[in-house]
Amino acid sequence: MLIAAPNDKAVVVNILTQSFDDNKSFNTVLKQDHKKQHKLRKIFEYQFDLCYKYGRVYLSDDKKACALILFPDIQKKTFADILSEIRLLLTLGIRVIKKSISRKAKIKEAHPSTNIYYLLFMGVYPDQQGKGLGSKLLKSIIEESEQLDRPICLETYLDKNIALYQKFGFSIYDELDFGFPVYCMKR
Repeated sequence: MLIAAPNDKAVVVNILTQSFDDNKSFNTVLKQDHKKQHKLRKIFEYQFDLCYKYGRVYLSDDKKACALILFPDIQKKTFADILSEIRLLLTLGIRVIKKSISRKAKIKEAHPSTNIYYLLFMGVYPDQQGKGLGSKLLKSIIEESEQLDRPICLETYLDKNIALYQKFGFSIYDELDFGFPVYCMKR
């Protein structure tokens, strides 16, 4: 596992954009038009910057899988962060802003009150999925969370992801309704 550097941002954004292209959660928020890919990239660029500053960004050794980790307890709202968030929201539009703020609040409310290791996103290039890259990355993430003595929290709606995470010791601790069930899991 590699710690991503700022010059890895394009690779991470590419992996996540391709991995989440058919994601129900994003597709219910983003308008399905010619601008969708651009907006998805902007979301992941913003998330990269956020996690780089207030967490961790990891790449697999071959740079075909990545993970964005956030430590919400160290996240501060600086003026630069607020400007960055405003730029993202202006790119996404009012409809997306309303849904995003609502979802973010529900997720935050569901998190445990302790300091967490928040696995915000993990992605593998679609043509590389099923080859163990995600599992290998997840094992390293689990090791680090144990060293930091922080429980890992994440959300997913995909049955295959639920089964994968349960295989690694995660359990469902809450269920959110975003028009479809989203499962909050922790380890």
